[in-house]
Amino acid sequence: MRKIFVIGSAIALIIALALSIFVSHWWWVLFGLFVLLTLQGYYDMLQKRHSIMRTFPLVGRLRYWMEDIRPKIYQYFVESDTDGKPINRIDRSSIYQRAKLETDTMPFGTQLDVYAEGYEWIMHSISPKDFNKLDTSPRVTFGNKDCLQPYNGSIFNVSAMSYGSLSSNAIEALNGGAKIGGFAHNTGEGGISPYHLKHGGDLIWQIGTGYFGCRNDDGTFSRELFAEKSKYESVKMIELKVSQGAKPGHGGILPASKNTPEIAKIRHLTPGTVVASPPFHSAFNTPREMVLFLKELRDLSGGKPVGFKLCIGRKSEFIAVCKAMLELDIYPDFITVDGAEGGTGAAPQEFSNYVGVPLLDGLAFVDNILTGLDIRHHIKLIASGKILSGFHIVRAIALGADACNSARAMMMALGCIQALLCNTNKCPTGVATQDPALVVGLDVNDKKYRVANYHKSMLKTFVELIGACGIDHYKLLTRSHIYRRVFLNEMRSFAEIYPLVPRGSMLRGEIPEKYVADFKNAHMDSWV
Repeated sequence: MRKIFVIGSAIALIIALALSIFVSHWWWVLFGLFVLLTLQGYYDMLQKRHSIMRTFPLVGRLRYWMEDIRPKIYQYFVESDTDGKPINRIDRSSIYQRAKLETDTMPFGTQLDVYAEGYEWIMHSISPKDFNKLDTSPRVTFGNKDCLQPYNGSIFNVSAMSYGSLSSNAIEALNGGAKIGGFAHNTGEGGISPYHLKHGGDLIWQIGTGYFGCRNDDGTFSRELFAEKSKYESVKMIELKVSQGAKPGHGGILPASKNTPEIAKIRHLTPGTVVASPPFHSAFNTPREMVLFLKELRDLSGGKPVGFKLCIGRKSEFIAVCKAMLELDIYPDFITVDGAEGGTGAAPQEFSNYVGVPLLDGLAFVDNILTGLDIRHHIKLIASGKILSGFHIVRAIALGADACNSARAMMMALGCIQALLCNTNKCPTGVATQDPALVVGLDVNDKKYRVANYHKSMLKTFVELIGACGIDHYKLLTRSHIYRRVFLNEMRSFAEIYPLVPRGSMLRGEIPEKYVADFKNAHMDSWV
């Protein structure tokens, strides 16, 4: 191919030059084009970084171009409505339609294979409730015996996404939507920015391992800064991020291209550098210290609800935290259980694909342990991890959740098209980028109403589903309401797949066999 290129390019140049001299001066355009292509081809042969381009000058470049457009071609022309990953076309379309208040009904029946292993459904009643008479905006109160400022929040809220990961316009639109719809907006671990405060929506301030927004110059936790900012009127709850489902055991990553001077100022960082949050907290070293740190956060905030977020990993470690709660008689107001299917703008593929317990398994485990130790009544549970539809909320609440958070669905309500460019700063919709030329495409005044519309439609669908079950309050949902096909000719309820434990049974020594080793290895004064 190299020889063919050398000979072919020489012949093309000679012919183009002859035509330019003897036929018409317009041929000089073609000659100039051939000169540029020839130079490009010789560069390809001389460079040593790409083997295909070196062996196949010019033509080899097609490989990289096709690789670049492959996701777009696949999404728009190849994949079926049920194939798209990580979120399929059916769910994406439903989110867009609800955000725009367009028709979201489906014609001609389901496209899902109802006989496939893993298919799930809800058991309806022959005597359903009139959902028009049910509460279409269900809420839950966060705050236990030690909380001085309880928060009455929606059961469906915006999950953690930082300013930096998302654009300023995206943050504004999410917070504006939260203000309109009366739900909460989790700041993500990037700190509280002016865009979180501009529209006055309720905030859940997330504190990560980098302590962004409340850190000293050496990266340690600053009690003074935290006490100051936690008292903002908009801050309704504080969430300590222990781990997240998309990359548990790995700190957050902010590419250098997204670390602008403004973001660096908000986070107390050096601009233009890659920001990798530590994988662990420096403010505590044991389960006991973690529980005491949660108490300190509550005290410094003036008694606002405080909780922590984690993706379940080693079960003994969570049990150790629960043992510390019992001994100290200190309980978080809420725990956010994130699933391994959670999303993120940037994470090593091994962490996204192979680390952490999926949401349903982790949620059932946490609910069981809290119930078995008779401390469930102190703590509200929030489910986070691919919550996209009303059924997903029903399923999570049936497993024990009191509320749900969603990130990617809220991004799609903003206009995200799943371009899978979140980690490149080239998001074409202006959602996950800091490039001003792209951010300008996201209109805050339009998109904040879409976020509020999506939230309202989700709750409406959720209420219709519980009405179909014949119940009039979402807390009456149980694991017996949800079924899963486990084999072609066998289905089981969630009550069978995720058996409940009696309240307080573990305090009486009645520990299920599958948890015995975890309890034995759970120590309040060591993670090991």
